[in-house]
Amino acid sequence: MGRVRLLPNRSFPRYAYLPGEGPHPVRDPGGHSYGVPPVLVSASLASEEFAWGQDLFNHGYYWEAHEAWEGLWQAAERGSQLRAFLKGLILLSAAGIKIREGKRTPAMRHAGRAGALLRNLTPAPNGHFSSAIGISPRQLADLAEATAEAMPASRTTTKAQPEPVFDFVLGT
Repeated sequence: MGRVRLLPNRSFPRYAYLPGEGPHPVRDPGGHSYGVPPVLVSASLASEEFAWGQDLFNHGYYWEAHEAWEGLWQAAERGSQLRAFLKGLILLSAAGIKIREGKRTPAMRHAGRAGALLRNLTPAPNGHFSSAIGISPRQLADLAEATAEAMPASRTTTKAQPEPVFDFVLGT
């Protein structure tokens, strides 16, 4: 499956962070995002930062996708459907990290929590969530849980190399 870039002019980080492997991206002076000021965002699925999170996710940068979406989640109104949707994507990224680490139980727990949030969303007007990610949240929940249940084996020999573990892509 081809993985199209949504923001081809933006460079990926030099490594995909996994906890305990390599320098922490933000806290370690050798980290890929050390000293980079946070991006000010508005909670919008039309934002560049949302698309950036999708690019990172689709190409196996799960920790980095989590970070991109977390800023949007923090800016979203508490109790809103948007905030729940973003939390579902953040948990899905966490499941990707755990799959990469070979930790099935935590991967299933994160995927299950993501699935519950995504399934419980009230359908957005004009399919807003589905349009943003190219799939319905309910279908995404099913796919995420199936991937965690039948956890794929890592194909990379270098932990810092990004590796997509999900057989689907987000975005159009």
